[in-house]
Amino acid sequence: MNENDELKGKNTLVTGGSRGIGRQVALALARQGVNVALNYNRTESEAKSIQSEVEKCGVRCIAVQADVSKGPEVERMIATVERELGTVQILINNAGISKLQPLDEILENDWDEIIDTNLKSAFLVSQAVLSQMRSNHWGRIIMMSSVAAQTGGVIGPHYAASKAGMIGLTHSYAALLAKEGITVNAVAPALIATEMMAQNKKARPDLIPIGRFGTIEEVADVVIMLVRNGYITGQTVNVNGGWYMS
Repeated sequence: MNENDELKGKNTLVTGGSRGIGRQVALALARQGVNVALNYNRTESEAKSIQSEVEKCGVRCIAVQADVSKGPEVERMIATVERELGTVQILINNAGISKLQPLDEILENDWDEIIDTNLKSAFLVSQAVLSQMRSNHWGRIIMMSSVAAQTGGVIGPHYAASKAGMIGLTHSYAALLAKEGITVNAVAPALIATEMMAQNKKARPDLIPIGRFGTIEEVADVVIMLVRNGYITGQTVNVNGGWYMS
């Protein structure tokens, strides 16, 4: 059997899929024959650009605007994906923002924005696709966490807490769904060369034992491995150049 046949024809939803890690993961899955739903919030032009790249892989692709921190928008998005592409079998919870602030300037609204965008969205979207995954007795859910969950990181406690929460979601979903053919894992990157990371003046390659920033391709490689593997669940896979060792 061709190595691509296992995933070929399945459908994925990548939240925050218009740039950075999400963009590369969408492309990597498309190269495995997976149809792609790209979620974006504000960056329509970038979403349309990656949609064209994905379609060149010979798969179907749609771009769907939604603020995934809001339940009604998630419901609308999932309805659109199911109508235009089919049921979601592979979910990549990648939507996220960072907000670099001095500790004493972090306010309640800053906390709420980070937690809602990074953590609440992962819960809402996961809940929205679980029914079909459970009916089909097959599913893959990937939570895009961060080394900040393990070390505190270089952004702030609101960001670290949101990413640590994703690991908690991973553990709970994995335990509850293990007998239903659904695996749930987290990926915890550190200082990956993306536009978001470039805006953080505290991000320096000398923080990483390997001595360089990671690449989006290196993160996507791990996601593909987890999507393929039906025996790995409840794990956090670190892609961090040795910054945090487990």
